[in-house]
Amino acid sequence: MSIKHILFDLDGTLLPMVQDEFVSYYMPLLAKNYIAHGIEIEPKSFIEAVWKGYYAMVKNDGGCTNREAFWHFMDDLLPIEREESEAIATEFYANDFNQAIVTTKPNPLADQVVQTAKEKGIQVYLATNPVFPQCATMNRIRWAGLDAEDFRIITTYEDQYYCKPNVEYFREILEQFDLDPAECLMVGNDVEEDLAIRALGVKTFLLTDTIENRKNLPIETDYSGSMEGLLAFVKQIEIAVEE
Repeated sequence: MSIKHILFDLDGTLLPMVQDEFVSYYMPLLAKNYIAHGIEIEPKSFIEAVWKGYYAMVKNDGGCTNREAFWHFMDDLLPIEREESEAIATEFYANDFNQAIVTTKPNPLADQVVQTAKEKGIQVYLATNPVFPQCATMNRIRWAGLDAEDFRIITTYEDQYYCKPNVEYFREILEQFDLDPAECLMVGNDVEEDLAIRALGVKTFLLTDTIENRKNLPIETDYSGSMEGLLAFVKQIEIAVEE
C-alpha cells in the first residue's frame, strides 16, 4: 500500500472521548466564565447561541474564516463588543477549559501511532474540525499526550474557511501541501465528518473505539478497527520513499 500522508482527526480519535459528554461538560463552564466576568446572560440561552454559532461555521461557504463566521453570528447576541467577548472566550479556552479533560480517555497508543508513522517517513497532519480557537486545540493535543510539532498542519478556526463534512475543508489541505489523494489516508471516528474525504479519492480508516454516526449513515470505509488495530495497520505500511 502506498501511503505517504496520514490525516488524523483529534476528538474521538487521537483523543478518545464521547463527543456529547465532552460538550455537555465544557459549555456550562464557558457560560459560567462569562457570568464571572459580569456579563449578564442566561446560561441555557447562551449555550443555545454558541451552538448556533457552531452551525454558522459548519455552513461557512469559504467567504470568511470560521472565526469570523462564528463571531459575526454572536455579535448581536451578546451585550458586549466582539473584542471583549472573544478575549473572555480565549482566556477560558486557555485555562478553565482544561477541566474538561475529565471527559476524555487519553490513550498512549495514539502517540505511538503518530510516532510509528513518522518513523516510516510518513507525513502527518492534524485534520481536526476547525471550530475551536488555536489555544483550545493546543490544549486538547496536550491532553492526548501528543506533540503539536509532529504535525505539518493543525487546523483551527482562525485560518480555516470550511468545516467537516464539507469536502472543501479537506480539499484545501490537499491543495496546500500538493498531496496526491491516492497517497493519503484519513483516520477518524465520525462516519459523516471524516469519511466525507472519500469523495476526493482518499482512503479512510474508521476508528471504532468511539465511533460517531449520529445520522445512522451507511458506513463506507476502506479500513476500520480499534486503536490497537490502527497501530498494527500503520506498522505494516511500507516505508515511504521520496522519489
